[in-house]
Amino acid sequence: MTPGAPASGPLIQVEALTRAFFVGGEEVRALRGVSFGINRGEWVAIIGQSGSGKSTLMNVLGCLDTPTSGRYMLNGKDVSRMDDDDLAVIRNVEIGFIFQTFQLLPRETALANVELPLVYRGMAAKERRERAKAALDKVQLTHRMHHRPNELSGGQRQRVAIARALVSEPSMLLADEPTGNLDSATGEEIVKLFEQLHQAGHTLVLVTHEPKLAARCPRAIRLSDGEIIADGPGPEVALGGTGVLPPKVGHA
Repeated sequence: MTPGAPASGPLIQVEALTRAFFVGGEEVRALRGVSFGINRGEWVAIIGQSGSGKSTLMNVLGCLDTPTSGRYMLNGKDVSRMDDDDLAVIRNVEIGFIFQTFQLLPRETALANVELPLVYRGMAAKERRERAKAALDKVQLTHRMHHRPNELSGGQRQRVAIARALVSEPSMLLADEPTGNLDSATGEEIVKLFEQLHQAGHTLVLVTHEPKLAARCPRAIRLSDGEIIADGPGPEVALGGTGVLPPKVGHA
């Protein structure tokens, strides 16, 4: 748990969330009254096909975008209407991002890439180096800490990205198609790493279109046309079940 975090209640609480865009003068609703909660320590997949709204929801959860209406509470803070500066702080402190394309600095070593979030926080060099080494140890990659991305395999690069997400001790890890650029064997290694992180108490939210990945998560939320159509055990939702759906509120 993040220092200072509330002792009870969900880590994430989304209430009647909508997000609308204007395309060619027409309003397009990417999210339509979405409501759900995620408790600390949960491992949840958000699954849906292209156009389902899952990427828009990921951007809102990651504080990269703000909702048109509704409320988003993260770790006891209402981030729905925060300004850009406050959202930047939330992203750096509360959220560890894991990207499909790794997003590593090509000229920096694995260790320097993992240190980067702590540089932005102004942490002293000695402390951030020790914390970066500890994060690389969690993903079993200390033996490659002085290698650059082009000297690492795809799976190793994703491990560096996961270590970078962990190093700030965020409230949650938010992963966008984390196995999308990996072969099946390497993808399985990354999923097993997520299982270990879940068992260690980390909160993980994975955004994916892959039923096989969603089925590995204890819980999955399926979106279609901007609405939640299923919320329940990952294997059940991945196979098309609905689980226990929340009440529909805030729909226009």
